[in-house]
Amino acid sequence: MTDRRTAQEVAVQAPEHEPGRSRTPFGEVYEEHVDAVLGFVTRRTGDPYLAADLTADVFVAALEGFEGYDVGRGTHLMWLYGIARNTLASHARHAAREREAVAAVSGRRLLDEQDVLRFEERIDAEREARELIARHAVLSEPLRAVIDLVVVDGLSTKEAAKVLRISQATARVRLHRARSALRAGGTTTPSTFSSPVAEVTR
Repeated sequence: MTDRRTAQEVAVQAPEHEPGRSRTPFGEVYEEHVDAVLGFVTRRTGDPYLAADLTADVFVAALEGFEGYDVGRGTHLMWLYGIARNTLASHARHAAREREAVAAVSGRRLLDEQDVLRFEERIDAEREARELIARHAVLSEPLRAVIDLVVVDGLSTKEAAKVLRISQATARVRLHRARSALRAGGTTTPSTFSSPVAEVTR
């Protein structure tokens, strides 16, 4: 992260009124949506400390782009979710590069016997959840993005389409395909599906 300000500090430093297309002050946007954005990020990282840092980054980016916010692209929350997706993707790319660098220098840690036993116990205890997560993991990114927004984050299909900048019809098709894929090969249905990160970090 290049800017270590907290999200609250960003809101305090924001202008009183958004110039141009909306008269809603940035501080009000922050107060209304910070919890939702934090939850959105936390569900995708599983680390509350990292989520707090990334949420601050989301609001830094939102403040920088607030003058150009276009109400035609959806609500403030939909706009913030779009920024959060980009922030998470950027962090994932950076983290992957770091892991590759560490692996190149030190190699991979070998599992000892106790590690293997704990891992096997966890698989046995969470078999059904892990099967669902595996099916979720092999979904294409477009299908996974829609079902996460609708099922995990509780958005409507219309709202998810706004976040992803696709038509509502396309979002409905992708959601249907994702649900069909998740049902295949198991009895767990998407109605009981929660964040893959949450499942594996319980």
